[in-house]
Amino acid sequence: MPAASVLCLRACLALLAMPIYLLAFLGIWEPFCKKVFFPFFLEKLSAIHERKAKKHKQELFRNLLDFTSPSGELRLLEIGTGCGVNFQFYPPGCRVTCTDINPNMQQALSKSMSKNQHLRYERFLEAAGEDLHVVPSGSVDAVVCTLVLCSVRDVSAVLREVLRVLRPVSIPAQRFVMIFVTYSKRKAK
Repeated sequence: MPAASVLCLRACLALLAMPIYLLAFLGIWEPFCKKVFFPFFLEKLSAIHERKAKKHKQELFRNLLDFTSPSGELRLLEIGTGCGVNFQFYPPGCRVTCTDINPNMQQALSKSMSKNQHLRYERFLEAAGEDLHVVPSGSVDAVVCTLVLCSVRDVSAVLREVLRVLRPVSIPAQRFVMIFVTYSKRKAK
């Protein structure tokens, strides 16, 4: 009897997955996921996550103004911007450059930019965190990377790129790692 139940469940699962198999066979599934499904899903999931993490993020990002350049500007690079859920925590006048490996995130990003008029949007770059060659060395004051390091291929390469693009100061890693370490310590408690 249990074998029959397993067979029945397998048949049901195969039937439910049939549209995905068909779309994959036709070569439509991957473009559909990148252009439609993933941006939509990420936007909805991010809204839920933000409600739960809002106070924590306010605490993490409250000291961003401490990293302004001598000119008084804060140039910020966000790696893996997604739909821009961190924008609400950035200080007014902050110049934001956004990167993501999925160019289809720009539509959701545009919605977030229109909601966060206190920022100065510089540009969107289609780039992976491990290869930010399009960002000049020493060109940003702070780097933000949230919920991204768990999905990159080479964390060390991302951190090397972060150090390269940060404006030279006496303790450059602090402008990135402090936020990451603080978050990791809190999660461990």
